[in-house]
Formats: sequence, C-alpha cells, structure tokens
Amino acid sequence: MLSTRMKRSIFVISAGLFAIGATVRTAIAHGQAANPAPQTAATALTPDAPKVAAGTVEAMKLLRLMDTDNNGKVSRAEYMAFMAAEFDRLDINHDGELDLKELEKSQLITVRHGGGHR
Repeated sequence: MLSTRMKRSIFVISAGLFAIGATVRTAIAHGQAANPAPQTAATALTPDAPKVAAGTVEAMKLLRLMDTDNNGKVSRAEYMAFMAAEFDRLDINHDGELDLKELEKSQLITVRHGGGHR
C-alpha cells in the first residue's frame, strides 16, 4: 500500500498534469485565435519548450508511481488501481462519493505541501 506522503505526491502530480494540459490547450487555442492559419512547424509546441519539458518530467514521475510491474508503461489495470486508491484516499467519510468538502480538503493538503495552486 502507498504511504500517505506518496499518495499526496501522486495527487499533486496528477493536478499538475491536468494544469499543464490545460495550459498547453489554452496556448494552442490562443495561438490559433491570433493566427487563424494552420500552425506550422515553427509555431508548434516542441518537446524542448519549457512548459512541455516540465510536463514531461511530471509525467515521468507519475508513470513511475503507477507502473507497478516496472515495464515502462502503465496498463489499464495499473491506472485503474492507482485511481481507485486515490479515490479511496480522498473519500474521507468512506461513503463511496466525493463531495465538495472532501475535494476542498485535498486541495488544502496540496497547498500546504507546496503543490499546485498559485
């Protein structure tokens, strides 16, 4: 079973990946709005772009946490087990549902430990 600290790290990484994805989508949409022409290779996001590189590092951390058989890939079963454990951690009252209070509390933990919300 994962330690509490590792579970918190997983949550922070997950939140970071979602934020990075939203940032990239916003950047792409903003670029398309300013320039309706299709993106060329010169304007496309590259693996060397700072935000993309930061996302890659976080994705690798998440992969290592979820990849229980250490094959360098995350299977559906590994992903589902990981997410089930995270859900169980967040479901403080163990009613099988996440409510606003439980989600807010998880965000407070994240902020307190230096993660995510700025």
